[in-house]
Amino acid sequence: MLTRLIDFSLKNKFLVLAATAALVLGGVYALKKIPLDAIPDLSDTQVIVYTEWPGQAPQIVQDQVTYPITTKMLSVPAAKVVRGYSFYGFSFVYVIFEDGTDPYWARSRVLEYLNGLQGSLPANVAPRLGPDATGVGWAFMYSLNSKKHDLAELRSMQDWFLRYQLSSVEGVAEVASVGGHVKQYQITVDPHRLHAYNLSISDVAMAVQKSNGEVGGRSVEMGEKEFILRVRGYAQSVGDFRKIAVGRGPGGTPIQLGEVANVQVGPDMRRGIAELNGEGETVGGIVVVRYGVDTRQVIQGVKARLDQAMKSLPEGVEYTIVYDRTALIDRAVETLQAKLIEESIVVALICLLFLMHFRSALVAIIILPVAVLASFIIMNTQGLSSNIMSLGGIAIAIGAMVDAVIIMIENAHKHMEQDGGKKPHWDIIRDASIEVGPTLFYSLLVITVSFLPVFTLQAQEGRMFKPLAFTKTYSMAAAALLSVTLAPVLMGFFIRGKIPAEGKNPVNRFLIWLYHPMIDLVIRFRWAVIIGAAAIIAWVFFPWNALVVAPLPGGGVKNFAAKLGRVFPYQNLGSEFMPPLYEGDLLYMPTTFPGISPTKAREVLQQTDQMIRTFPEVHHVFGKMGRAESATDPAPMDMIETTIMLKPEEEWPAADIKDLEGKVVAHRRRTLDELVAAMNSAVQIPGLTNAWTMPIKTRIDMLATGIKTPVGIKVAGPNLAELERIAGQIEALVHRVPGTGSVFAERVMGGNYVEFDIDRDAIARYGLTVGEVQEVLQVALGGMPLTTTVEGLERYGVILRYDRDYRENLEALRDIVIPVKSAGTSSTMSGTATGQMAQVPLSQLAKVRVVAAPMGVKSEGAVPNAWIYVDVQGSDIGGYVQRAQQTVNDALRGSRCSSSSSSSTSTRSPGSRPPSCSSPCHSPSSARSGCSTSSATT
Repeated sequence: MLTRLIDFSLKNKFLVLAATAALVLGGVYALKKIPLDAIPDLSDTQVIVYTEWPGQAPQIVQDQVTYPITTKMLSVPAAKVVRGYSFYGFSFVYVIFEDGTDPYWARSRVLEYLNGLQGSLPANVAPRLGPDATGVGWAFMYSLNSKKHDLAELRSMQDWFLRYQLSSVEGVAEVASVGGHVKQYQITVDPHRLHAYNLSISDVAMAVQKSNGEVGGRSVEMGEKEFILRVRGYAQSVGDFRKIAVGRGPGGTPIQLGEVANVQVGPDMRRGIAELNGEGETVGGIVVVRYGVDTRQVIQGVKARLDQAMKSLPEGVEYTIVYDRTALIDRAVETLQAKLIEESIVVALICLLFLMHFRSALVAIIILPVAVLASFIIMNTQGLSSNIMSLGGIAIAIGAMVDAVIIMIENAHKHMEQDGGKKPHWDIIRDASIEVGPTLFYSLLVITVSFLPVFTLQAQEGRMFKPLAFTKTYSMAAAALLSVTLAPVLMGFFIRGKIPAEGKNPVNRFLIWLYHPMIDLVIRFRWAVIIGAAAIIAWVFFPWNALVVAPLPGGGVKNFAAKLGRVFPYQNLGSEFMPPLYEGDLLYMPTTFPGISPTKAREVLQQTDQMIRTFPEVHHVFGKMGRAESATDPAPMDMIETTIMLKPEEEWPAADIKDLEGKVVAHRRRTLDELVAAMNSAVQIPGLTNAWTMPIKTRIDMLATGIKTPVGIKVAGPNLAELERIAGQIEALVHRVPGTGSVFAERVMGGNYVEFDIDRDAIARYGLTVGEVQEVLQVALGGMPLTTTVEGLERYGVILRYDRDYRENLEALRDIVIPVKSAGTSSTMSGTATGQMAQVPLSQLAKVRVVAAPMGVKSEGAVPNAWIYVDVQGSDIGGYVQRAQQTVNDALRGSRCSSSSSSSTSTRSPGSRPPSCSSPCHSPSSARSGCSTSSATT
């Protein structure tokens, strides 16, 4: 069949050349249309269920929202991990699906299961799905800056204008806001004035709710025209609220809200802070891109729309790009393209060197780019993006792609030496092609299918290496086909004239001179060669440490044997999922203790940004503490994420390089590791445990395991206090493991709470119910959301609470008065007070105390977790995980933790089970690192 294909190609030269031209045009078109990205999207299919429940503590959110949702999501088809986060007023449930699950099918199934949960959740709690984006969807971030406008005005511009402008760009899933002040109308009442006017806080709330709204009627006809009825009523300013009548005094005199309360515009409760370059707070925007889009094209569209939208903002408002993945994409693709061109040039030079005939070398030089363009056509049809891995597959294939063509050219040279002048030129080309073409075609097919095992890889391994295998396979297959179609035609056109004999090429003569004696020597001493090869294999793979070092008792002999084991290479090789991709940017993610106040968080964030910005290699720094207004960001208030944009390496200045003792050993540009080490030494703040990583890598790791550091340990169980204690013990153990850069165990019980324990006997004496007391406390202290103003395109909340003087310390809290209704009096939200109300101090109805409780509850598989974050330095990940596992397992078998395979059913307290200590897991997949799980009791 291949012989007939070669004959057909030689007889239909024009058809072959026309088909080649069409192939080239199609390849160029595909090359321009193919999506560009830095690396393949390694994130699993995820669906985020996001629920708001304002004012509720994390433990309440966990018990009443997160837990019911996670237990329901466990039964969703193809769901492999269900991870929950419960924070103050928010719940996040991440449903991670099996590899290959269609993201929109997954969203529809999660939505279907959510519909059956409405009766199990608290009233007015409505879960919703997060954006249809991957874990690496954060592709572009910017900040708004102005010297003429405050943070509240900038945040309003971001929320009510820029966000919607950018959301309309094709491929944008969400635009999240972070930092600044969210405008809010705050009504702070004076309880003494309320008592003087015989009003309850419920009366004020009801009056405000009824004084902010609009209604419409039907229509009336006047003068042969129709007029639609509309009743205006939205409050538009602080003055409108102050004029609201909240009751009547003696003689029917109206009591206005301004007489009993202070009405002002202030910031909403802050759950996120943004900072730029250590110069102060700013307002940020995060653009999240959709599944499978051309990230580079989306970012370009966002930039163009942002430039256009900024023209509509007031004078003096500017934006700064604080993260742009386009730079990484361009660097990655340009580097691979340059290497492909260099490889092609090298192949062409090698052909010229060995063939000594320029026109013959043109055959290989032409076929090489044609095969590459053919692979791009298939890539574009399949939907593969052009990234490091897919282009790397082409780079790997280039060397082998021209093998068949070179052999065919060389064979044609031989035939022309032997038959030149005896046969027609095209007959010589035909005979030479048919002689070796079919064999070479099948040999290329063997190389083509050599990457088939890569297609069996699953999960992140598959998503990482399959693009490389696809493009390598496509390139080799195209080269095999071209070698029996286009190559014979090109050989007929180009291999003409005087062909130099092989023996006249000095390079060939030199290599033959080396080859013959070496072959003679190897064949003469064949047994010595075989024994030597076997000895080398034994030396490389001999498990010295396992067979010799491990059985020896501790002491000098064992230490000497361990040192001797370093000469056996294989057992000393480390293991890692993949080498870290240098993204050109860094991410500083220290861990701090929970319960930090927004004021202190802002101070710490600005200090760290100032320190990092002083490095000459840094272009700018954008710090974020807490969460952005996005379901893709389950960050607590104590979580810092500082994006560090570095200058191009050629702009890095020379610096003094110091050894461990502080001596200057060189003066040159720092390497990335040296820069990170220098930053780590400079940024040392008590209470912060530093961790340095990169943006894309961190997003992928946190999606897969929730852990933000390269290595993490998860301790699972129902008792959070016990989890914190065990996590602290593991932290101390892992800190001693060689290679540990930093380790931090979450203080899951580290939050500070003012707890009100209502005395049921006391409230019963006053005829109160628990709900009535809770209602007063919720409004007076928590700030009850009453209504929402409508100011054009903008919407702002209105809250009601006590004045700060009545809630700033424990004594003030104990003095809060609870209205007690007497006969004929109503003090609920549905009535108006009549008659005189008694006021009972809260200290007579409840105990007020400060307690420790969780600031956030994390769970996996509906079981609460405590996580330990471990940053690794100077060690491979696989080897470090093994050492850490061994250390933890030894402790579990020792006095600190007693291990039992059946501990999950062991007797503890009624309704509880012991926590489990998950062995250290190598992010981003515990299964990939061989992480095993053992149950433990303490």
